[in-house]
Amino acid sequence: MTGATDEERRAQGMTVRREVLSDAHVDRAIASTTALTADFQDFITRVAWGDVWSRPGLDRRSRSIAVLSSLIALGHHEEFAMHVRAARRNGLTVAEIREVILQSAVYAGVPAANTAFRLAAGVLAEEEAP
Repeated sequence: MTGATDEERRAQGMTVRREVLSDAHVDRAIASTTALTADFQDFITRVAWGDVWSRPGLDRRSRSIAVLSSLIALGHHEEFAMHVRAARRNGLTVAEIREVILQSAVYAGVPAANTAFRLAAGVLAEEEAP
């Protein structure tokens, strides 16, 4: 959002964040915000969601593929499951998520992909649970 005010970026970021991650997830994050984390929550809402995720250059499916790949490569397992859920919300199929993880095995390593498959399996099992 080039030229937007912080408040406009924050509002746009919150809209996108809720659409991608779900209201429930964002409500939990906001509810657990403390004096220590308040500036960080504002930063990720404005910058990650209001600036980057809101850009027109990639659709949300493509952004999810990039995020999953990056999280696998960097070993950010604590964020991976959340972004598998987001990828499903953004329209990625189970087969496409499998391909992203398999592709990552070549470039990020088999152990990273092995962990990603385990984490993704847990998230996808949640979807099937009643």
